[in-house]
Amino acid sequence: MSIEVVKEFFKQYNKENEIIEHEVSSATVELAADALNVKPARIAKTLSFKNKEGDNAILIVAAGDAKIDNKKFKQVFGYKSKMLTPEEVLEYVGHAIGGVCPFAIKRDDVPVYLDISMKRFDTVFPACGSSNSSIELTCDELEKFSNANEWIDVCKGYEEEQK
Repeated sequence: MSIEVVKEFFKQYNKENEIIEHEVSSATVELAADALNVKPARIAKTLSFKNKEGDNAILIVAAGDAKIDNKKFKQVFGYKSKMLTPEEVLEYVGHAIGGVCPFAIKRDDVPVYLDISMKRFDTVFPACGSSNSSIELTCDELEKFSNANEWIDVCKGYEEEQK
């Protein structure tokens, strides 16, 4: 089970006991926000796209209220964004849709990028490999634990301020 792999991953940071397993689904931003009793914007959703060559994935973690801006994506990555199919997500990332996260990724060569839409929050809540799990992390912790390549600006539609 994917959450077990993520729990094992977090043992190296002594954070495995901080993973929250919800009694209800947290498979969408709205469900996760309800389960955690937080604003949807604080959910750190992990979006999976094909890489430029089409033979691997890239992951972008963004705030729950943000949407990918195709023009910004193309400026940053040099190609048009194309999301992975659910089967490709499992093949490259190892976590099923609803539990995709930037931790314990199946392939070592899948890069992770963090969108600046999350920087307005002290903490955010990414999933942990299952459709009913999450963990509260600071942006610095998220950057460290996800081994992110860099912070990028590829989203639109989110509130700039943390109000």
